[in-house]
Formats: sequence, structure tokens, C-alpha cells
Amino acid sequence: MNSTARVVVIGGGVVGCSVLYHLARAGWTDIMLLERSELTSGSTWHAAGGCHTINGDPNVAKLQKYTIELYREIEALSEQATGFHMTGGVMLASTPERFDWLKGLAAKGKYQGIETEVITPEEAHADMPLLDPRQFVGALRTVVDGHLDPSGVTHAYAKSARKLGAAIHTHTMVTGLSRSASADGRAEWIVHTDKGDVRAEHIVNAGGLWARELGRMVGLEIPILAMEHMYLITEDMPEVAEINESTGKEVVHAVDFDGELYLRQERGGMLMGTYEKACVPWSERVTPWEFGHELLQPDIDRIAPSLEVGFEHFPAFQKAGIKQIINGPFTFAPDGNPVIGPVRGLPGYWSACGVMAGFSQGGGVGLALANWMIDGDPGFDVWAMDVARYGDWATMSYTNPKVQENYSRRFSIKFPNEELQAARRHKTTPIYDRLAQMGAQFGDSWGLEAPLWFSPDGTEDVFSWRRSTDFEHVKAEVKAVRDSVGMMEISGFSKFFVRGRGARAFLDRVLACKIPKPGRMTLAPMLKQDGKLIGDLSLACLAEDEFFIAGSGMAEVYYARWFEAHMPTDGSVSLEVVGLGLCGLSIAGPNARKVLEKLTHSDISAKAFRFMGFQRMEVGMAPCMVGRVSFTGDLGYEIWMKPEYQRQVFERLLAAGEEFDLRLFGLRALNAMRLEKNFGGWAREYRPIYGPLEAGLDRFVAYEKEADFIGKTAAQAERAAGGKLRLKTFVVEAKDADVIGDEPIYLNGDVVGWVTSGGFAHNSGASMAMGYVGKEHAAADGPWQIELLGEKLPARVQHAPIWDANAERMRG
Repeated sequence: MNSTARVVVIGGGVVGCSVLYHLARAGWTDIMLLERSELTSGSTWHAAGGCHTINGDPNVAKLQKYTIELYREIEALSEQATGFHMTGGVMLASTPERFDWLKGLAAKGKYQGIETEVITPEEAHADMPLLDPRQFVGALRTVVDGHLDPSGVTHAYAKSARKLGAAIHTHTMVTGLSRSASADGRAEWIVHTDKGDVRAEHIVNAGGLWARELGRMVGLEIPILAMEHMYLITEDMPEVAEINESTGKEVVHAVDFDGELYLRQERGGMLMGTYEKACVPWSERVTPWEFGHELLQPDIDRIAPSLEVGFEHFPAFQKAGIKQIINGPFTFAPDGNPVIGPVRGLPGYWSACGVMAGFSQGGGVGLALANWMIDGDPGFDVWAMDVARYGDWATMSYTNPKVQENYSRRFSIKFPNEELQAARRHKTTPIYDRLAQMGAQFGDSWGLEAPLWFSPDGTEDVFSWRRSTDFEHVKAEVKAVRDSVGMMEISGFSKFFVRGRGARAFLDRVLACKIPKPGRMTLAPMLKQDGKLIGDLSLACLAEDEFFIAGSGMAEVYYARWFEAHMPTDGSVSLEVVGLGLCGLSIAGPNARKVLEKLTHSDISAKAFRFMGFQRMEVGMAPCMVGRVSFTGDLGYEIWMKPEYQRQVFERLLAAGEEFDLRLFGLRALNAMRLEKNFGGWAREYRPIYGPLEAGLDRFVAYEKEADFIGKTAAQAERAAGGKLRLKTFVVEAKDADVIGDEPIYLNGDVVGWVTSGGFAHNSGASMAMGYVGKEHAAADGPWQIELLGEKLPARVQHAPIWDANAERMRG
């Protein structure tokens, strides 16, 4: 075994072997994989082996599609059979709500290039004769569904990597990880093993069940937990033989969501797996190193309720004998998605963990990590899988109940207005109890309790695809802002201070905007090298050497990782990640100035404190920072203070606003107001696959500034060529439901784009949608349609904001 390598991949499951293969395919040959036992030890070898392209996140679906298409390539290169069977499948709905969800998946497929078809229960029965059509209300026919040999796929990746020059060492135990300076002074990793040390520029944690242990070697708690997962295999079934003989094909896959079941053929019988409600975690705190090619004790009583439903929905199982029950552990993240990417504060340490659907996603994960390591960018939008979506707040005690909740609900519907309850009240602000007393209905925002809407009369939300009981309450909150004044908490934003003699030059390099002068602020797009958006921030200048930055709360680690990766090494710049070290309140509406004037001695007249002004001032008795800006699109102020002052400022604003009927409002009202202003948001309209011209942010990009900001050349090229897409806003002729995102957009009957977000703009009385269309269609007047819950609804493009198009209120 060599004592040096450019990359050391730790873990010989399907994900680790995929990462190794993709690095080798890209031309990196000084790479090795270390496996403590044999390849496929851990979770890979006992996986059920199903794979599909359908996913609730379109970007993850693209990677799954890539993964399945890759199997032919690695099979040919390695000469190792993957055992891949493309059978097609049916996804089944027992309730109208589930059928609406399936229609939404079918709609997404229309712009993803994923072939699906909404069908009747009878048509589903014709495809999959083992099911009882009387138990279902509808189904979705899928084409790219199948199963494979988990061991064969893993060895195909491994053999392909070896052929391309990579090294694999089995029975090599990693015992520790440390950092040291190399001969040229650069920091590098030392991988300590029972066969000797290996120095490496990069290490990849693909440890699977042992990923937490590999993280703890460097002081990192990876937010994953292993869960016991069971499936059964039947004896040979005559019904299966009959289907095979009459069709000449295998039985198609089936997913019975409401029964919490998935099914496929296994030789002459069937495999049936379940995500049972009564789930059980495995090795909650420490994974034993001696565990390997072993199974756990089956517990058929635990999955009996699901099996009873299965026997009712698929009657042939009632007569089938059970040949084997497999129970093995798989790792999950709190939201069920992989945890991948570079880890902030640990240069060269890469996470490739929590890839529960390894045979649907492993190829895409390997490609993304290889691209990221080599090019500095994954080459795809992997936000939903990025390790940076979690911070140090994702402790083990938070992760474990969230994973169990996710597992037990894996086949459950997650309605757009539904808030899950495990590990809640994890992070709260000083005014949490006051907000709750005033009827706040909270959502989980990056672990923080954030008010979504207020229910002073005790009305409870009813989870649905359609408008819920919050509708009139949100309408009243919007009316209060537009007619007089409203207040909301904004503590959940990510917040940073950048200071030092090199601060301005540093920001001029990492941000695409013109850097403001003291007392001013601006919207600050942040770009990658390819000119695409990696940040949507606001930047305020407090002094020549001090700046305040605010952005999406969920992107705090994501932004911090980017800032730190580009910091100068001469000590001229410092970055402070503030978190909840600052809390915030926003007041907005035509009377907002009158409220604030009652609490400050500063001159905040329209002339003295102009739109996009930013300054320190006292509010009540508290030292605060105040920016004259509001995402509502109305006259407004964002007020920032230390946590110890938030309660005082809150109470004083309430009292000062009493004569103006000030009302609290939440994130749902904010969404309603930003839509009628055509304001986009991070992770929906602004993502790493869109350029600033495409996203409508080009007016904030200082293309001609002297600084060679990151992405400048690519952004200038996009501007010259015109890009490929345009972000547009639509008014939709909706009925009792509004778009939520990922619905297809039609022009003249053809799919030409997709919705990024939407909702009901109460002030304008309009159902609205934002989304991307090809630039060649952007100026068309129609006829436009947007598909919602299986119905194509007429829509009209809204080229200018439907409300206050000239921004007179915001600037007044």
C-alpha cells in the first residue's frame, strides 16, 4: 500500500466505489479506497436492490436518472454483471390525496424527461396482476424502474476504477485521522490504518454505518442514524410464473404508498418490503466496528400491520409461503436525503454519507463529488443533498428522533402546509413565548421555531393540497401591512460581519455587486466560477472596514463555507458567523415610519434615511442596526439587536404601533406579499443552476466594476449570449389550490418551463406562480397554462409587478 495518495476514499460500499470510479474516470489515478472488511460490507450487501428515477426533488431525480443510465457503462468497462432488470412499475394511490400527489409527480416528469403516465386502478391491475384494483383510486405508470444485484453493481464500480488506475485495499482498518503540514508547507490529511499511514490531499467519508465514527475522528458529528429495515422474500408463487409465461416479462415493480410497501419479483417469488410506523433505530450512539456481513433478528410482529395491508391489496400473498425475512441496518439523514460535499472548516474532508437509496443515487453522488473535488463545483444543483444544509445544531439528540420520524413517514404524504413535530422547539428566540401567546403557528426553519401565521382565535391548520383554514388569517395579516403596519420576526436569517483593512477588497472579489459606501446597503448576488448564483444576499456597509451581510437562514453554513474558502491568508479580513447572536424584527406598511419615529431619536425622515439606508441607532433603549428595506415590497425597516434586547424592542414596537392597529404577520403572509412584487427567494428562484441574467438579478451585478469578481467572465458571457432561461411571474386561474413549486408551465400546449414557487397574493386577490421558461418564450403573451393537481389551468404572464409596479411605496 502506498504511503501517499491524492485522495483516500474510506468505505467500500456502493457509494465509496462510485466516488472512486468517477475520480478515476476523470483522470485522477493517484487515488485509493480503504475498506476495513470486504467490499459491500455494512448496508450494501443486504439491500433490496430497487432503483428508480422518481423523486420529489427534480434535481435529485436528475442524478437518479444518471445513476441508472450509468449501469450499462460500468458493466461494459468492468465486464462485471450488474444484474440490472428494467421492469417498469406502478405507483399506487389508495386515497384521493395520494392520487393528487401522484399527479404532481407525473407533472414534474413532463419537464424532467422522465416518462410516466397517470392510469386507472384497472390499468394498474393489467400491468401488475397481483394487485386488487378495488383497493386503489388511481396509479402512476413508470418506465425507468427496476432492480439489480447490489454486490454486482458495487464490484462493477470497483473493477472499473481499478482498470482506470485506482487502488483498492480491503481488510485495511482506518484507526484515526489527523492533519499535518507537508514538505511544501501545505496542510494534508494523515489516514492512520492498521497497515500504516497514508498522507492525502483529500479524504472521503463514505463509511456508511460507520460514517459517524469517521466524523468523530475529526470532531464532527455527522447527522445520520441507522434504522432497522425489513423485507421478506416468498417461496415460488404460481401467480408469478403465470405472469412471466403470459407476458414474457418479470412482474413489474409496485409501490403501495398507503400500505407502506414496495414489491418486486425475486426469482420465482416476490420481495415485499415495508417502512413501518413502529420503526426501530439501530446502534443509536455508536456503531460496533466488529459488525459486518451480518443480519439483525427479524421481527415480523413489528411489520405485521403493513403485511396485513399488503395481503389485502395483493391477495396472492395470502397463499404464499415466506422463505426469508431480511432485517438489516441502513443510514438515514433527518430529511432522508444524502449528506454530501466539502465540510466547512475541514479543508479536504468530504462527506459521502446517508445515501439510503444507494442504487438510485450512488452514481449521481459519485459524479457530483468527483466534479466538486476536481473543478470546485458539483456540476449539478445538489442543494438538497449538501452537508452544509445542517449546522452544529443538528446534534445526535436532534438527529435521532428526526430520522425515526422520517423513516416512519417515508411513504406518507407531506402536505405543503404540514409541519412535522419530532425534535421541535429546538431553537427559540427570546420572544418565542410572547409570539405563542399571540397565536403564532410555528414552522421549523433550520431548527428554529419561526412563525408561519397567527391564529388569535385558536383555528388549527388542516393539512391539504388545497387552501386551508389559515387562508383568512393570512389575508388579514397581509391587509394589516398593506393598509397600515405589520411586524414579523426575522431572526432566522443567516448573518455575518466582515471586518478588516482588506474587507472591501475581499467583498469586491466574492460578491458581484457594487460595494456600498458607509450608511448604504445593496442586494448582493454571489456567483460561482461558472457565473451561476451561489448566493442571494443583502450587504450593508457600517464603515470602510466593517460590513454586515444577511441571507437565507438555511444557507448559513453554505455561505460561510464559500466565504472561508476565498478568504485572504494575510489576516486582513475576519469573518464572524453571527447566527442567533443577533435577533431581528421587521416592521412594514405605510405607517411603519410613524411607528419607528416614536422609538428613536435618529432622523428617519424619507430624505434623511433613504431607501436602502443602513445605520446604527437606538430603538427604545436598545442599540440596534436598522436597514430601510423590506421583503414585503412596502415601506419597511429591518431592525437588528442582540438577543438580550429583542424582547424590549418587541414590546415597545407593539405599544408604539397600537394606535395604527399594528398586527403581527408570519412567513405565509410574507410569501403572499413578495409574490405580487415579483421577488424571488433563495433555494427556489435563486439556485446554483441559474445565472443572474436568467434570474432577473443582472441589474445588481456590476459587470463593469474593476474588481475581477468570481464568475465575472462567465457572467459577462451569459449577458452577451442572453442565457437560456428567464424567470417570469404568472397569474393563475386557480380554483381552491395554489402552486407550490415544480409544476410544468405550458405555452401553446407545449411544456416550456417549470414553476419555482407560488401562492395566493391576498392583497391583489390573485393566485400567482413564479418559474423559469426558455428565453425564446419569455416575451410571449400566451396562451399560457400551468398544471396543478392534474389540471391545466389558464395563466397570464405578469411582466411587471401586479402591485406597486413603480416601487413608490417601498421608496416613499
